[in-house]
Amino acid sequence: MAKLFTSSIGKKLIMSVTGLFMILFLTMHMVLNFTSVFSAETFKAVCDFMALPIVTIMVPVLAAGFIFHIIYAFVLEIGNMKARGGAKRYEVSNKAATDSWAARNMIWLGIIVLCGLCLHLTHFWADMQLADLTGGEAADPNMLLDQTFGSWCLTIIYLIWFFALWMHLTHGFWSAFQTIGWSNNVWYKRTKVIGIIYATLLMGGFAVTAIVACLRANGIL
Repeated sequence: MAKLFTSSIGKKLIMSVTGLFMILFLTMHMVLNFTSVFSAETFKAVCDFMALPIVTIMVPVLAAGFIFHIIYAFVLEIGNMKARGGAKRYEVSNKAATDSWAARNMIWLGIIVLCGLCLHLTHFWADMQLADLTGGEAADPNMLLDQTFGSWCLTIIYLIWFFALWMHLTHGFWSAFQTIGWSNNVWYKRTKVIGIIYATLLMGGFAVTAIVACLRANGIL
């Protein structure tokens, strides 16, 4: 078991599996946030549902996968730097696939994603989930949407974050399946296309939510 966490192959497998956890985590949050586009009441109702015990147990598990993914990304990057340009963080059978801009800059994309995550936590998680955990009163989610996306500057920053996530996911999706052995030369192009479509729908949902919230907060919509 210890070798799984310390060997090169083991680290790549952990990166792949936790990356898929990250996709599930983001998907769940996108669906939740996207309900705000339809009505404030629906968004509030879904946020209340997320506070149910069965959901509050699932969220930390997915979040833990997210955290492990970030930690091992830096561990592997440090290992690659020591190896002076050795193997990439993800196992791929097609060398040309690793020549993309996203593949060469996954660590920098990851840093942008991490900074955006920290920003997001201060705007929403700290005033909602953390407030619940510490015995306080959670803020109204619709109020937080207005406060955050009422700022054009913050909205642009969030859109940049979503684009960085899109770049990260379009590479990470297919390479994760490649690493765990669920993709081959036949399925490589298919998983790559599926990854692009899924990442586009996922981050497009986040972007639409932010833009609509911005327009509403500024009285344009």
